[in-house]
Amino acid sequence: MPNTTFDSEQLVSEYLHQLSATLETVDIAALNKFASALMKLIENKNVLYICGNGGSAANAIHIANDFTFGINPLGNALNVEALSANSAVITCLGNDIGYENIFSHQLKVKAKENDILLVLSGSGNSQNIVNAVKQANELQMKTVGFLGFDGGKVKPMLNMAFHFDINDMQISEDTQIVLGHLLMKLLNQKLRSITEGNKDNG
Repeated sequence: MPNTTFDSEQLVSEYLHQLSATLETVDIAALNKFASALMKLIENKNVLYICGNGGSAANAIHIANDFTFGINPLGNALNVEALSANSAVITCLGNDIGYENIFSHQLKVKAKENDILLVLSGSGNSQNIVNAVKQANELQMKTVGFLGFDGGKVKPMLNMAFHFDINDMQISEDTQIVLGHLLMKLLNQKLRSITEGNKDNG
């Protein structure tokens, strides 16, 4: 019988240490800049599109939910769509024109100049993510990425990249949710201050 024992305490400790060290590299100035761009998106009634594969696809839906409601439960939130959310559309496009086009085609149909595309990717090399950014750039959208590993092919194609140089897919996906939650809190605070300012002026 092979020895299958392992040190669970060490595994957990190393994972949490690596996650904590990775999150300490968050560029707060860049995060504030992105939050301001999202505020402008609300003001101008433009749309935020989010996409990713696998766990990142689920994270895209999670973040879209937070930006639809969590930033302002009373309304005046972001117009946001997770391109990974509609299984009928994804399976149709994957079957008819190829999986590499499941996000780019949706942008071609729906998106317009000054909308924002947020891509969530561990590797930054998935062809459907690369194609989505290519399409967004053609439409003159703003492009942002939450990336892991070495940033991949997509990193130099983006207007703004939050890149965590970590060779671990699970930690990469953890960072996506943390950034999403930080942005939700920043936007909530910004919208609350505007609402309170309007009350004072009223």
